[in-house]
Amino acid sequence: MPKNGKAVKRELDDDVTESVRDLLSNEDACDDSFKKSSLIVGDHGGDGKECDVEEGGSHGEEEEEEEEERPAWNSKLQYILAQVGFSVGLGNVWRFPYLCQKNGGGAYLVPYLILLILIGIPLFFLELAVGQRIRRGSIGVWNYISPRLGGIGFASCMVCFFVALYYNVIIGWSLFYFSQSFQQPLPWHECPLVKNKTSTYVEPECEKSSATTYYWYREALNISDNISEGGGLNWKMTVCLLIAWSMVCLAMIKGIQSSGKVMYFSSLFPYVVLICFLVRALLLKGSVDGIRHMFTPKLEIMLEAKVWREAATQVFFALGLGFGGVIAFSSYNKRDNNCHFDAVLVSFINFFTSVLATLVVFAVLGFKANIMISKCVALNTNKIVGLLGTDIERSLIPHHINLTHVNQVSAEDYHQMIEIIKGVKEDQYQALGLDPCSIEKELNKAVQGTGLAFIAFTEAMTHFPASPFWSVMFFLMLVNLGLGSMFGTIEGILTPLIDTFKVRKEFLTGFSCINGTITFEELLTPFVP
Repeated sequence: MPKNGKAVKRELDDDVTESVRDLLSNEDACDDSFKKSSLIVGDHGGDGKECDVEEGGSHGEEEEEEEEERPAWNSKLQYILAQVGFSVGLGNVWRFPYLCQKNGGGAYLVPYLILLILIGIPLFFLELAVGQRIRRGSIGVWNYISPRLGGIGFASCMVCFFVALYYNVIIGWSLFYFSQSFQQPLPWHECPLVKNKTSTYVEPECEKSSATTYYWYREALNISDNISEGGGLNWKMTVCLLIAWSMVCLAMIKGIQSSGKVMYFSSLFPYVVLICFLVRALLLKGSVDGIRHMFTPKLEIMLEAKVWREAATQVFFALGLGFGGVIAFSSYNKRDNNCHFDAVLVSFINFFTSVLATLVVFAVLGFKANIMISKCVALNTNKIVGLLGTDIERSLIPHHINLTHVNQVSAEDYHQMIEIIKGVKEDQYQALGLDPCSIEKELNKAVQGTGLAFIAFTEAMTHFPASPFWSVMFFLMLVNLGLGSMFGTIEGILTPLIDTFKVRKEFLTGFSCINGTITFEELLTPFVP
């Protein structure tokens, strides 16, 4: 019986083997998955065994060689920091707070979080999965999916190149401000004085705007009066741009082996600075007003379609979806890496970083708004003192308010005076020219991008105790945030081209950085005097 049972089993196995072989013979012989299947079947015996073993064996050897030749991350932590550094960038600091302020304050977090879970994390997981499974850059991944779609990979490389051009300029601006921060007082603390033979006076253009605005446009950028006026290069910014590209080149010259080590500092240092800024800002007068203004939800705005559209745009922009950097970084992982956990972890780190940065920004802006309100109160109290006895009766001023020292009049006392004057002089109130000095109005002045970082924030830091220290920390943080995103952007260019054309990483890195510097300088020359 045992012998007969074995004979029956062998016959059944042969039948199954032949039926599977007949099925596979009708499939595309070039499909790697079917080659592997035919290799397994061939082990059971039958015709074509040697051919199947040869095809499967050579394919397996190619994969093993590819696994050995391709670099890999030194640790999982290094890889996570690289993905966090790429996704967490300047947009988290100066665009996300602006969008919160513009789209309903704390209410904006609801559509953003919903779209992050429904759209952002699945797409981020998809890019991580295809990158580490196919182990190629964007060009190789799209060619693997379909040779007709390979152009999408080349297009993503071009997008990364153009993004790198302007992103590195921001790093150059941050380096310039960083280098100028080692001064007491800071050079943008006050408007410059103009001296002539007879007198000394404040620069009129600066007096009309502010010291930080004047420094940004005239000292840092040195812009022309209009776009039709051309000129030479801004040499200060040219040197800073060269330094920025040199830093990127040195960090990327050996690929992930060199950039991965830099990530330990560039990805973690911004969190140290943000936490320090948050603690310091919370100790300043008016910071709570800024945070309260930020998280006071305007729920009716959530019903508008533009809020959801801008939330979706920020999700794509924040995670770096579609650029190729995520695919490039994940292509250096092992195929059995748990990329689902990575996608959720990096996405929520990005979200909480945006919330942390928003807290810092609005705490600092609340402090700045409080200073501006104090100046407004002092200025308009002087106006009231000048109008006493003519347009305003002395009896309208509450007895507990002392107008002999206008700088000591609080905002609450000023608003009380304004309400009384407005109630009595309702018809003539507009002619008095008194400003309400509302902190809400000051906080509603939405600023984003360079206006937030290089004008509003720098102005607030001039009022910090030990302002040069905080200025150094802030602009060093911007440099590190920019470098983290630049590493992913440049990797989105280098990895696909190296995989496709098999060029040396050192040569391609140097060529890309030199080309980026020259290209931007050529674009810049006609417009910057």
